[in-house]
Amino acid sequence: MVKPPPPVRPSGAPAPPRPSRVDRRHAWLVAGMIVAFMLVNHADKSVLGLAAVPIMDELDISNSTYGLISSSFALLFSLSGLLVGFVSARISSRALLLVMALLWAVAQLPVLFVASVPALVAGRVLLGAAEGPAASMSMHALYKWFPPHRRGLPSALQISGAALGTLIAAPVLTWLITAFGWRSAFAVLAVTSVVWSLAWWRVGHDGPYGHDRAAQGTPASAGALRLPYRALLSNGTVLGGIAGAFGASWALAVSHAWLPAYLHTQLDMSPGGAATLISAVSAFSLVLLLTVSPLVDALNRRGVSGRWSSGAPQGAAVAVAGLAMAVFPFTDARWPLLALIAVAFGGHTIVFPLHYMTTAAVVPPAQRGAVFGIVAATGTLPGLIAPYLTGRLLDSAPTRDAGYTQAFLLTAVMMAASGLAALAAIRPERDARRLGLAGRDSEAASRASASA
Repeated sequence: MVKPPPPVRPSGAPAPPRPSRVDRRHAWLVAGMIVAFMLVNHADKSVLGLAAVPIMDELDISNSTYGLISSSFALLFSLSGLLVGFVSARISSRALLLVMALLWAVAQLPVLFVASVPALVAGRVLLGAAEGPAASMSMHALYKWFPPHRRGLPSALQISGAALGTLIAAPVLTWLITAFGWRSAFAVLAVTSVVWSLAWWRVGHDGPYGHDRAAQGTPASAGALRLPYRALLSNGTVLGGIAGAFGASWALAVSHAWLPAYLHTQLDMSPGGAATLISAVSAFSLVLLLTVSPLVDALNRRGVSGRWSSGAPQGAAVAVAGLAMAVFPFTDARWPLLALIAVAFGGHTIVFPLHYMTTAAVVPPAQRGAVFGIVAATGTLPGLIAPYLTGRLLDSAPTRDAGYTQAFLLTAVMMAASGLAALAAIRPERDARRLGLAGRDSEAASRASASA
């Protein structure tokens, strides 16, 4: 059979775009910048908890007041994540992430001038508003550089920035707080955000898999497919992902606000010892992230359904971490106690990359940023509740130890319920078929495989 001659390109017409080594290199450079973005993001979140004891001592504030300060971070967190998700289709990810990082720097400044409860609240509210869209929009930016079948490792790396943020921030910020006072940690984080912003503006361009070319080679009409948000947000996969993220976020909020103080006051650890344990928990999370997400990619390539490759791990991770959360307050032996703390506060981390992957499987690319924003806004609501509620329990309990036990048991119940809900509800293939996306997704994936 004679092959037809290749089409002749008109003189002066640009060559059609094709993937190149340079493109792949830039994709991984962007991924590295987003990892650094998430690292700074979680260092910002954790600094208040690491400085909790000296702040409470200097300002003479109660557990409830400190819990209120910590919860104020989430006052606009979900709302900003929701709003920015909807505007992400009109504003480049490059600009969105730049503005967020610059606002992080500004949010650290109030306490450098006036160390007071109002200044702390103002800084945390602004920081929460600027960080609300961070995880969802940085994942959205990352997905613009990688096709669907190659997103497992990049997704894991993006979330690993959070683990690295705590792994690195805990000892470094603790050293700054101990050696130079707690204000120095806020100042260093402000400078770090500015430095990242300058680098990002240079390299953080949007990639070829954005919403304008979202179908990875499918016709424009397919790439522009839109569905009612009611249908997208009411399917089991999205709701199950939100449930899993809700349980994991509850544990994360308690960890950021209260784990350093608990280790210091209840387990009699020095600031350095507490920082070391927190870093060890983050290292455990990092190992899980870098192991599970690539494994999910491999299972998907072998034809394992999304329910079992990425849905079941989400529910199981939160439920198992919740079980560890319920057990460790009653454990006296030192090493089993530390192991249970690691599982309770680190074992749920794989939920965050996986719930974005399962959500992306049931959402048209043109609406992905908006739905990511909604998922992040609802899944992270515990940040508004858990820190303050924990402080109230500490102040109302007959002893501090009893208050912590009540708080951890409440967290365990929330995690177990959320994990079981995720386990039952996440079924990407079923929901994609119901929404009419299954055929389009498989065609897009095959075209991307041929061109990658």
